[in-house]
Amino acid sequence: MEKFTLEILFQIIGIGSASGLFLNNDSLYVIGDNSGFLYEYNMQNKQLNQHPLIENPTQNIPKNLKPDFESITHHNDTLYVFGSGSTENRNKMIEFDLKSKTVIQKNNLVDLYALMQNFGEIKPEDFNIEGAIFDGENWYLFNRGNGISNKNTIFTIHAKNLGEEFALISVNYKLPKIKGVRSSFTDAILVEDKIYFLSTAEDTKSTYDDGEVLGSFIGRIDLKTMKIDFTQKITATNKFEGLTLYKKENNKIEFLLCEDNDTELLETKIYKLTLPVK
Repeated sequence: MEKFTLEILFQIIGIGSASGLFLNNDSLYVIGDNSGFLYEYNMQNKQLNQHPLIENPTQNIPKNLKPDFESITHHNDTLYVFGSGSTENRNKMIEFDLKSKTVIQKNNLVDLYALMQNFGEIKPEDFNIEGAIFDGENWYLFNRGNGISNKNTIFTIHAKNLGEEFALISVNYKLPKIKGVRSSFTDAILVEDKIYFLSTAEDTKSTYDDGEVLGSFIGRIDLKTMKIDFTQKITATNKFEGLTLYKKENNKIEFLLCEDNDTELLETKIYKLTLPVK
C-alpha cells in the first residue's frame, strides 16, 4: 500500500478511555468505556457537552461495574451505543436521538448476545463486542478476539430492529500479528460498499484484563464478499479503539481515530489518518 499519514489533530480535556467516535457536521460524538456519558465536542468552538446514557452517570465508573460502552454507530438521526457483552453489566444498547439530544430507548441485549455466543461458538469469557455498524437493513457486530480462542468474528444480523425476528450469519477472520500476538477488532465503519476496521495487538489472553499494547492496524473488507482487501500497520504504540470518516476525495480518504489509554486520566487525543484510495 502507498504511504499513509497519521497525526495528532487536537486534544480534548474531559474525556478518558475513549472507545468510539462519530462525526456529524462539526460535532464529534465520543464514548468512553468507563463512562456513563455520551460526549459531544464541537470542533469549531471547542466546546464539550456531555449527555447521560445511564442513570447517575459518572466519568470513571469502577471496572467491575462499568457498562463498557465500546461501539457507536448511527442511522438517520439515531445513534446506537453498545456495551461489549464481556460481563453481565455490559449488555446494554442505548438509542440516542441526535435532534433532541436525549436517550430515546434503552435495550438489554443479554438474550441476543447469548444467541450470538452460541451461534458463533464463542465462550462467554471470549465474547467482546467492540465495533458496530447499522445500514438500515443489517447490523454488523464485531467480536474482538482478544480472549484465549482469538475469535475475531463479524456477526451480520439481518433486521431493521434488534428486537424483531432476524437472520444471523457469522464469519471468522485471521487478523495480522505483531511480535507473535494476533491483533483483534477494535472498531469498524461502513464507507459506501467497504468496511474499514481497526485492530490492535494487545498482549493479553483476557477480554477483561489489559495487556501490553504492541500496535494497531487499519484494514478494509469488501461488503459483498466479506473478504479482507488489505491491512496496514499504522502504529507500534497506540491502542486505537475509535474510527469515524472525516473526508473522502477521489484519491484519498481521511479518518479520525481515538485511543483507549487504559487510565483514569480525563484527556483524549484525536488523530487524523490519511490513506490513498484504490
